Amino acid sequence: MYVCCARQKHSDTDGVRVAPWYALVTETLFRSQSLGQLTMPRGTYDLLMPNASTEELPTGDEKRAAVQSMFDTIAPRYDMVNRLMTMRLDVRWRKRTIKDLKLKPGSVVLDLAAGTGDFCVELSKIGHKPVAIDLSYGMLASARCSDPLVQGDLLKLPIADNSVDAAVCGFALRNLVSLEPFFAELHRVVKPGGRIGLLDVSKPANPVLRAGHQFYFNKVVPKVGALLSDAKAYAYLPKSVSYLPEPPELVALVQAAGLTEVTHAQLTTGITQLITATRP
Repeated sequence: MYVCCARQKHSDTDGVRVAPWYALVTETLFRSQSLGQLTMPRGTYDLLMPNASTEELPTGDEKRAAVQSMFDTIAPRYDMVNRLMTMRLDVRWRKRTIKDLKLKPGSVVLDLAAGTGDFCVELSKIGHKPVAIDLSYGMLASARCSDPLVQGDLLKLPIADNSVDAAVCGFALRNLVSLEPFFAELHRVVKPGGRIGLLDVSKPANPVLRAGHQFYFNKVVPKVGALLSDAKAYAYLPKSVSYLPEPPELVALVQAAGLTEVTHAQLTTGITQLITATRP
């Protein structure tokens, strides 16, 4: 079990506080301990990916540990680098996701692989009640939102069955060890009639645009990331696209989990994809 805390300042020995409305959707109140006690030791991804540009990508438990440690490392400058590399298009993509879900006012929404809380910020602005869940303590510690934060595994969500109105996940599918159990967890925790929105990278269908995008993503992004943040992490991120199934297969996996009304859209000439679905 991981730790949930309302976004307040605590010392390492303080107990955590659980927001009252959030307590309604969790299976139990989380143990009183510091988030920091649950982190993966720094340097884990250095051991697993000594040279992300040439080494084989990790799988299974090694992938989980590598991803956690990598995001702990890049968390402090993650927002700045992300905004620069996407030219703030990522903000537009998240707003589009929320718009397409057509949520009822005051919906309780899980922000899965929340990072620094970008989805939470947008959801809170329009009156929803987001809960951020991420494997990386470093990312949660850098969160810009005031919503409840949970350090947890997306394949084993510490959330009660049929308890939330919606779930969103931004640019994290390729970082999961396996997609099938994640989609099964979405089916389990979202209420019947609830909505799901999944954003991730994609490839333009137009061959000219695809070539330009691949050059930028594979050549420019690693260099900018190395200059402003961490070279190994930003060498890994473009390669991580190979973990993603092709869009038709991805849609089929969502449908196989029992989710309905599945839609798939290519955004901004196809560099990003958005999948929405409904929990029947």
